Amino acid sequence: MMHRARILAFSATFITLIAAGSWISIPLPPVPLTLQTLFVLLSGIVMKRYAVIPVGLYVLLGAVNLPVFHNGTAGLGVLLGPTGGFLVGFIPAALIVGLAYEHESPKWRIGGLIAACAIYLLAGAVWLSYSASLSLLQAVLLGVVPFIVGDVVKGVAAYTIGKRVA
Repeated sequence: MMHRARILAFSATFITLIAAGSWISIPLPPVPLTLQTLFVLLSGIVMKRYAVIPVGLYVLLGAVNLPVFHNGTAGLGVLLGPTGGFLVGFIPAALIVGLAYEHESPKWRIGGLIAACAIYLLAGAVWLSYSASLSLLQAVLLGVVPFIVGDVVKGVAAYTIGKRVA
């Protein structure tokens, strides 16, 4: 169990890292790879179930117009726009990774990372479909498929880093 001071310190750190990660972009075709999701995954690895605190606060801070989303965007308009489902999906994703990392088994941990990525991609695709009036298949082709390779890379990176820090 984490003490309150550690939760507070780690929360501030991960809110900052997730926000900074939303600005860091590696240009890969067809979609650039940002480090935002890497830090969401790492928050679960480090903070376990308490990772929902910084990730939830990150989404809340963006919702109340602090420019923490990709490229400094902010506001409810972003959450209600086509990418909002991915952002909201970060919250259960962090919880899933956190719960998985409360187990020592590599199978649990890898499964948690995979499930977390699936959750925010699914939430993103469903919301993209609704908000942009696309079929679910179109939303998956636009909002999930281009990100799969990058998410695999970030998942492997998070797992590798997690072996050192968790």
